[in-house]
Amino acid sequence: MNSLNKFFKLEEKHTSVKTEMLAGLTTFLAMAYILGVNPAILGDAGMDIPAVFMATALSAAVASILMGLIANYPVALASGMGVNALFAYTVCGQMGMSWQAALAAVFISGLIFVVISVTGIRKMIIDAIPVQLKLAIGAGIGFFIAFVGFKNAGIIVANPSTFVGLGNFTDPTVLLAVVGLLITIGLVVKRVPAAVFV
Repeated sequence: MNSLNKFFKLEEKHTSVKTEMLAGLTTFLAMAYILGVNPAILGDAGMDIPAVFMATALSAAVASILMGLIANYPVALASGMGVNALFAYTVCGQMGMSWQAALAAVFISGLIFVVISVTGIRKMIIDAIPVQLKLAIGAGIGFFIAFVGFKNAGIIVANPSTFVGLGNFTDPTVLLAVVGLLITIGLVVKRVPAAVFV
């Protein structure tokens, strides 16, 4: 424990090994949904679901571990929600590209991202984005994730008239999701440590 404390400079950051372990477990449980959602979305583009599941898990694990060990920053990284929907439903679905061709485009965009990051162009672009737009992007991604979660829980369902309608609140699965959500919100409001984990 002492070596972990020294390596990650936990005392300097006013935290402890126990706190960080609990925070890590909470973060994992809060974002583990991506292991089901990402393969399901990319499976709609024709990709092999078990292979996407494995790639999602491995890429998130490697990126998060590197973020902790190299940057000493407690941030978990995983596949981008929203981008995968763009990939599956717009690029492959509406534009008719094969998932292989779309992945080639993702690879090229990754190379471009590395170049603009190394040259400092990325920082200039980020600094040029207004703060309000940065906040809106985060809120939009959060709403999209909540939308997918509500859909998977049955809280919202497809409706031909209004696009989205309320699900069947007499269904035990829907009730469990609603009760769990209300308990989580209550614990977060009360500032209970590890509220999402609980």
